[in-house]
Amino acid sequence: MSRAEITTPEVLTEESVVELKLRPQRLAEFIGQAKLKDGLDIAIQAALGRREPLDHTLFHGPPGLGKTTLAELIARELGVNIHTTSGPALEKPADLVGTLTNLRPGDILFIDEIHRLRPIIEEFLYPAMEDFKIDIRLSDGPHAQTVTMTIERFTLIGATTRFGLLTAPMRARFGLTMRLDFYPTADLEEIVRRTAAVLKVDLHDGGAHELARRSRGTPRIANRLLRRVRDYAQVRANGVISPSVASDALAMLDVDDFGLDDMDARIVKTIIEKFDGGPVGVQSLAAALGEDPGTIEEVYEPFLVQNGLLHRTARGRVASPQAYRHFGYSVPANTQGAQAPGAQTELL
Repeated sequence: MSRAEITTPEVLTEESVVELKLRPQRLAEFIGQAKLKDGLDIAIQAALGRREPLDHTLFHGPPGLGKTTLAELIARELGVNIHTTSGPALEKPADLVGTLTNLRPGDILFIDEIHRLRPIIEEFLYPAMEDFKIDIRLSDGPHAQTVTMTIERFTLIGATTRFGLLTAPMRARFGLTMRLDFYPTADLEEIVRRTAAVLKVDLHDGGAHELARRSRGTPRIANRLLRRVRDYAQVRANGVISPSVASDALAMLDVDDFGLDDMDARIVKTIIEKFDGGPVGVQSLAAALGEDPGTIEEVYEPFLVQNGLLHRTARGRVASPQAYRHFGYSVPANTQGAQAPGAQTELL
């Protein structure tokens, strides 16, 4: 079942061109993630000073926080080309041979969703990352021949939302490992104001705050909400986004004061109503919701857990007392709730 909620941090098809226009052009223009940005700036300046490629770099964290944008900014700061692909798109080593052999010194190979690389691709990349050599098989069968080819020194930048799914040998080959965290409201306000200026939207400071605090700490969601609220303001409020207009528009979009949308509410309410507050395993929860377990884990749960509405325990998901209060339920004396059928044997 495919869903595209307004607060889903994944890129939607119609947003690709708009996002390119909104992305910063220099690292100094990148808003938020100050500690990460400072460390990255030092690494870039040091690499430029030594006239060497940047160390292989891994960005990890929830979707929509700027991993792809940072990879493109690194290429721009270093003055090199960037070649972009993704883990699921690479099925065999031959899919990478052409790219790797055409790289110029210092170029960047960016692999999104790198945790989804096939083992055979990982094995192919190890000598490329360490020794800048690749083994090319010229034929198949018992008399197959392999030729070792030297490639230019390059930088591999990987991005993943599932850091724990990367194999230990792959993680060990990255010189820089950086985590992107959810953004505070103040940073999101600045992002929303910048986006409004690019889109030429009349946005009041109060309206920017209203959008920022409901954006789940994610710039991609903040920009998406701004575009939807812009549409509402254009039709209902002469194009001006005031706090009240933003609030009314977000209410129409079913985005509440916490930034929760309909699917978030369904997840929490299902745990409370059908599983007595939990614990419940993700498979049982997914079956009750008619949703993919991976989507629940990767898209919706991080924000719910980060904000204390959901707890992930060894026995399954548990609704917190805060979740009960937020959705108008009485908090039970035992906040763990009754044991859900089957939850005692179903692990995370």
